[in-house]
Amino acid sequence: MTTPSLKELLNVASEAAYQGGRRTLAYFGTGVDVETKADNTPVTVADRECETVIRSIIQRHFPEHAIVGEEHGETRGDDAYKWIIDPIDGTKTFVHGVPFYGVLIGIEVNGRADVGVVYLPAFDEMIVAARGLGCQWNGRPGRVSKTSQLKDAVLLTTNVSSAMARSDAYERLAAKTKMNRTWGDCYGYVLVATGRAEIMLDPQMNPWDCAPMLPILEEAGGHFTTWQGEATIWGKDAAATNGALHQEVLAILKSEKKK
Repeated sequence: MTTPSLKELLNVASEAAYQGGRRTLAYFGTGVDVETKADNTPVTVADRECETVIRSIIQRHFPEHAIVGEEHGETRGDDAYKWIIDPIDGTKTFVHGVPFYGVLIGIEVNGRADVGVVYLPAFDEMIVAARGLGCQWNGRPGRVSKTSQLKDAVLLTTNVSSAMARSDAYERLAAKTKMNRTWGDCYGYVLVATGRAEIMLDPQMNPWDCAPMLPILEEAGGHFTTWQGEATIWGKDAAATNGALHQEVLAILKSEKKK
């Protein structure tokens, strides 16, 4: 088996996300039929076809690599290279014809999240990163903001009611920040990584929903952790910040009062 460089992995992941994402546009805004999965989340033919496109590109280049996808499950392989796919992050957004959805691909190399790609098909916007190679946003450097005080920060979450149902942490943060919005799912993390927001929170998280985020945020100069501060894509929740605010945000999250 050949040992691909992180740059080679990133190039294939970028191509796969782009081609899969273009496939979703065939269904975007068309009133596509929606099914409900066993976990009560929605899925469409666009999700499944996008993942099929992505898997075919991965397997053409790296047939021995392991793949985990939200829709088509696990393909066993060499776990030294594990591709983690969410073909449409924000399916509810997608089916409502709202453009804030994305195609996510993350790659773990020897158990570490080293490569990440997010493609936003409706905007034709892509943000990519590989450990040590920096973060690129549409071909130019992606960097977090330099905001250093909560009173000047923009706070994002996917669903306010879910965040508030967990504990008082979101409300306490919202009271301290300049603005809070529900520009959520993957789009919120992209906004933080590109300096357009400072904090993104999710009170619940799956690995395929955040597989690219750790390398992207870190290479952009920020942080991606659980609410307890662990830098992992396998946590039960997630917090991304521009870095300067991370410890202050974590202090509030760690002292949350459950509801």
